[in-house]
Amino acid sequence: MRAAETAAGNAWLQALRMRARLYAGIRGFFSERNVLEVETPILSAAGNTDPNIESFCAEFSGHADAGARRRWLRTSPEFPLKRLLAAGLGDCYELGRVFRNGEAGARHNPEFTMLEWYRVGWDHRRLMGEVSELIMSMLALFERTAESVELSYRDWFFQSLGLDPHTAALTQLQNILADIRIDGAGLQRDDWLDLVITHRLQAENPESRLLLVYDYPVTQCALARIRHDATPVAERFEVYLGARELANGYHELNDPAEQRQRFERDHSVRAERGLVLPDIDERLIESLAQLPDCAGVAMGVDRLLMCLLGVSDLREILAFDFARA
Repeated sequence: MRAAETAAGNAWLQALRMRARLYAGIRGFFSERNVLEVETPILSAAGNTDPNIESFCAEFSGHADAGARRRWLRTSPEFPLKRLLAAGLGDCYELGRVFRNGEAGARHNPEFTMLEWYRVGWDHRRLMGEVSELIMSMLALFERTAESVELSYRDWFFQSLGLDPHTAALTQLQNILADIRIDGAGLQRDDWLDLVITHRLQAENPESRLLLVYDYPVTQCALARIRHDATPVAERFEVYLGARELANGYHELNDPAEQRQRFERDHSVRAERGLVLPDIDERLIESLAQLPDCAGVAMGVDRLLMCLLGVSDLREILAFDFARA
């Protein structure tokens, strides 16, 4: 028993050393490309309105003139990074801690590390190439390889399931998951599309394949631009290494009015679900008129490290998980 405990302890310490190696590799990658590392606030007067993300909230006890007393722990550095881009900073990235309230255990930790970066003058397809280069570089650092594959959202569904996700009937999506016990109360069409991905498509992606999926349904646009093709699509992409989702990127929306409408739609959904309504980031909206044409992506560094080390329990690669923090 003691030998097993010693081996586990050694593996845990080695994972911490590998994390440091990964961080150094990431910083070297961006240094070679002249992408500037920056730090932005962890506490913000505005919160994330996404109905599927819950934020931590804190209260400031100092002088009232200092600013808003209620502060939100960031769920990503996206909004302040875009404000820096609007101010003319240029290509930049941040590697730091973010916070999301909810699950804690083998697959989630409320505090985790995110890498987010932006490229001025790029669209989402060009940024996908750099995401692939970064992940391939980190795989090589750990003496690993993978095949990089790009597929549109439509082709991903069609090749695996023989249906078009933009036009498929809701019953078709539900039938794909008929053998799984799902409480469908309150689920919308996009929820069923997501369930098909998490329960079918992700699981089919080989561990040695880096899959980059692009051009999502407009109903899943988040903060991405919409391209008005015959079938309009959101210029968004997601990245999977094996069955794990690693990153989410956009050709960034820079229309203040449209962004406000999306935030307000989020609030409507949150109100219907009885959720807290975080303050809308008015400073972000004000800056969007000056946001240059750009693409950005956020990557879960802990998940990437799990893939690199071949572990399935997030707690094995954290210095101290939530239960021991």
